[in-house]
Amino acid sequence: MSEPSYTSDELLEAILASLDDDKAEDVTRIDLRGRSDMADWMVVASGRSTRQVAAIAEKLADRLKQGFGLNVKMEGKESADWVLIDASDVVVHVFRPEVREFYQIEKMWAPAATTPEARAAQFR
Repeated sequence: MSEPSYTSDELLEAILASLDDDKAEDVTRIDLRGRSDMADWMVVASGRSTRQVAAIAEKLADRLKQGFGLNVKMEGKESADWVLIDASDVVVHVFRPEVREFYQIEKMWAPAATTPEARAAQFR
């Protein structure tokens, strides 16, 4: 398999642009470089409804295929409460807001708190 002709940062920027174009809300990017072997970046975003979540995911997959030749893997599009899009170096999660609040995936992957007080506050 040959090396891709794009960087993970270029892929990230295209993903962020696609999410912006489709009016995804509360878009968060998490740098995973040096912290995980699964990807360089994680992006978490919300859609207002299951219909919007599914549309955001589908359009993102189409744009990545057109722009980068990527056939992404997608999970959860049927229910569209939480869709996971594996775009190789960037993993994208698109949630309905209530589901995102329930799982709080950003807290799991956000950089660790640096002070004892901040670490203790995470578990209150």
